[in-house]
Amino acid sequence: MSVNEASLVDHKALVKVENLTKHFPVTRGLILERKIGLVRAVDGISFEIQRGETLGLVGESGCGKTTAGRTLLGLYPATSGEVFIDNQDLRHARGAELMALRRKAQIIFQDPYASLNPRWTVNSIIAEPLRVHRLLPNEKERTARVRELLQLVGLSPSHLNRFPHEFSGGQRQRIGIARALASNPLFVVCDEPISALDVSIQAQVVNLLEDLQDRLGLTYLFIAHDLSMVRHICDRVAVMYLGVIVELADRDELYENPLHPYSLALLSAVPIPDPHKDRARKRTVLKGEIPSPLNPPSGCRFHPRCPLADQQCSAETPTWREAGPGHWVACHHI
Repeated sequence: MSVNEASLVDHKALVKVENLTKHFPVTRGLILERKIGLVRAVDGISFEIQRGETLGLVGESGCGKTTAGRTLLGLYPATSGEVFIDNQDLRHARGAELMALRRKAQIIFQDPYASLNPRWTVNSIIAEPLRVHRLLPNEKERTARVRELLQLVGLSPSHLNRFPHEFSGGQRQRIGIARALASNPLFVVCDEPISALDVSIQAQVVNLLEDLQDRLGLTYLFIAHDLSMVRHICDRVAVMYLGVIVELADRDELYENPLHPYSLALLSAVPIPDPHKDRARKRTVLKGEIPSPLNPPSGCRFHPRCPLADQQCSAETPTWREAGPGHWVACHHI
């Protein structure tokens, strides 16, 4: 990790990620498999999240956002790098220490239809973390806690013996949120928690997440496509492209003064309710397709699609540097 990347990591933060990398091997052959390459899904990212803060992670589909969130929690084993949660090393934790860390960090999955076991009742789903982590000794106490959690997320405690198929998408996501909160975590990865929901329900779920953060002192990594919603809920925003973070800044600073050409293109695509302003603004239209993470471009990963690209961009990886107070960017032209 470079000196500039290391300066991003605040040792007082709740979550610290240092040069995190996740590569997936690509193999060929059914009987005698042989590795033919690596998908560089996450290729060396560093950031920190303060206690009580919400960090947004945005980018196009396939850029590595979800992989970063799952690798951060240890759901995918990291290829390299370090992850610290509450000053404890997640990657090298074992046994009881690892279980204690897993209690502190949970995830809300994107798809509320696929993330709940259809054969389990709501009571069993939400009580599972309580049982696994041995937080409550008997079934009666676990059921009482499930009732409390259902009320906390806006569902009726009388629903605890129902099955997931009896609920709407928004209600299922609330069940997923209740399950994530069962172990009293400090940190929650919100992996596009509203993208599979109706627009009319999305605001309700986001408001619930904000209310829970205020009441319980939670810290979020909020992964999303909807840049308008990210600006509403997040304190800082990191922009990811092809496995790397290209810009990170405070929410308002990034939206009002984006520096990286990719950030400019993303924000220019956000709809504006006022048709006059929408027609008057300058759009940045990207050409070409996203390169494959199996064979990423040399130098700056964005250079094949960047309107500012020159020979230096294709030859040299840009330095990650602080362009302004708390505003980090990796671009040769900034």
